[in-house]
Amino acid sequence: MTVRLRSLAAGLLVAGLAGLAACSSDGQTPVPVPTPTPQVSRVAAAPQTCDNATQSYQPDGLPGPDALPANSTMAKIKKRGYLIAGVSGDTYLLGARNPKTGTIEGFDIDMVKAVTKAIFGDASKYSLRVITADDRIPLLESGEIDIVVRAMSMTCDRWDQVAFSAVYYQAGQKVMVRTDSDIETLADLDGRKVCAPNGTSSIDNLLRTVPAATVVPARTHTGCLVMFQTGAVDAITGDDTVLAGLAAQDPYARVLTKEQAFSSEPYGIGIKADNIDLVRFVNAKLDQMRENGEWQASYDKWLAPRLGAAKPPKPQYGR
Repeated sequence: MTVRLRSLAAGLLVAGLAGLAACSSDGQTPVPVPTPTPQVSRVAAAPQTCDNATQSYQPDGLPGPDALPANSTMAKIKKRGYLIAGVSGDTYLLGARNPKTGTIEGFDIDMVKAVTKAIFGDASKYSLRVITADDRIPLLESGEIDIVVRAMSMTCDRWDQVAFSAVYYQAGQKVMVRTDSDIETLADLDGRKVCAPNGTSSIDNLLRTVPAATVVPARTHTGCLVMFQTGAVDAITGDDTVLAGLAAQDPYARVLTKEQAFSSEPYGIGIKADNIDLVRFVNAKLDQMRENGEWQASYDKWLAPRLGAAKPPKPQYGR
């Protein structure tokens, strides 16, 4: 019981921290967070046929920080002095605050640092804004953030609103239950309460797969974890990367092993639809990371211990 209470307390602590904005480890002043998030009218990008959501824009090469095209999105970001990235602050292994250092770290944050270094020649010139899944598209559309690196799955519907880099990680949706739960398969979720965050594709994917499940939404996965630990829900569903991080924080949780992932969740770096030059630039940087081992080193550090060996996904271009 003592361990259980400690686990719950840890979850509540993380939930309390999730709403804070963060900055780079060099002390970069964080971007002020308006409350509430402004309502932005969604203007669709130029109409185009989408039969492959993982297809992005062909990179034009990777100019150095001193050779950025004049008036490009990258040049404007450099003139500002820092890159603004929307991230998670409570997704362990991807983007979560380290309680010892106070900084947000993880696989997604390494992607932010890589893009930052490509623009500035200095990986520390970024400002992180902790956002929810619901915030991702409105904040890109409004121009308040430059990129989103927050386990954002690429879909054709989202391409109508924002643009994406090539896939930087291929995830899949699974389910997490308590260690003493009798839930072993997806069919066992019939009539059970399953939590997923608002604004994610996880809810739709679950209901398509298990229509009789009862979805209980939360603002974040940490909110789901709190309900899970208090017994308000029977399970949490989400990407395998996210669930691996949650299970690592709760000794009474396990991810179902008898079921394969029931969806394909290709993560792309979200970018404002008009900033195609930045998309091409980011894709060039991702190409470089695949070739020089930078991607592999980050994956091996953060995700391999929980998810096993993996190689960087091959990019698909043609937009």
